[in-house]
Amino acid sequence: MLKVENLHVSVEGREILKGVDLTINPGEFHVVMGPNGSGKSTLALTIAGHPKYRVTDGRITFEGEEIHEFSPDERARKGILLAFQVPPEVEGVKIIEFLQQVLVELKGMDPVEAYDLVVEKASELWFREEDLHRYVNVGFSGGERKRLELLQALLIEPKLLILDEPDSGVDVDSLSIISTKIEELHKRGTAILLITHYGRILGHLNREQLTVHVMKDGRIVKTGSGELVDRIDKEGFARLFEEVGA
Repeated sequence: MLKVENLHVSVEGREILKGVDLTINPGEFHVVMGPNGSGKSTLALTIAGHPKYRVTDGRITFEGEEIHEFSPDERARKGILLAFQVPPEVEGVKIIEFLQQVLVELKGMDPVEAYDLVVEKASELWFREEDLHRYVNVGFSGGERKRLELLQALLIEPKLLILDEPDSGVDVDSLSIISTKIEELHKRGTAILLITHYGRILGHLNREQLTVHVMKDGRIVKTGSGELVDRIDKEGFARLFEEVGA
C-alpha cells in the first residue's frame, strides 16, 4: 500500500533522510525506533506531506500512485492520517465543530448524525460532551492531546495511520487507553506506522504483530520482529548499531 524507495529528504538545506526504503502492506503494523535525531519524525512528516520537508531523491507511492508532490490534504483524502507528536492548539475552533465538519466533508454524513457519532466515540476516550466544546487542544494536557488525535483516527478510520511518538508526555492511564484504541483500529483494518524512541507503549501492544525498523543517521539499519523491542529495552541501541556497522 505504501512504498518508500531510496528516500532522501532535506530540511532547510540539511539532509536528514539519506536513502530510506520501507514497504507497508494493507493492515500491517510497523514500528520505527531509534535515538533522538535519527530521522524518525522526518520520515513521518514527509509521508504526510509537511511542506517544510523537501524530497531531493527517491519516491513515495501510495496504492500505486506517486504522492510526494501531493499536498497534505490530498494525501489525507487518499487515506493517510498523521497523529502529531505535539498536536497544535487551534484557538477559536471548537472540537465538536471541527470533527463534525471532518465527517461531513470526508464521509458525507448528516451534521446531526455526525454530532452523535463524535459524542459516542469521544466517550470511549474519556471525553465528556462538554469537553468537546473546548477549543482544539487549548489548555490540554499531553494525554488529552494524544487522546484527541486518536479520536480523529477512530472517526476517520484511515487506510494508514502514522503515530509520531504517541507515548510522549502521556500518563499511564492515557497510555493504556491510547494503546487499546490503536489495536482496535488495527484489528479493523487500518495499517499502522508507529514512531517511538523507546518501547514504553510497545509494552501495551501485541509484539507478535509488529515489524520493527531501527533508524540511525537518516537510514533504516535493521529490520526485525517484535523481539527487537525486547532486545533494545535490555541492551539499548549502541550494541545493535555496533553489530550492523552503523
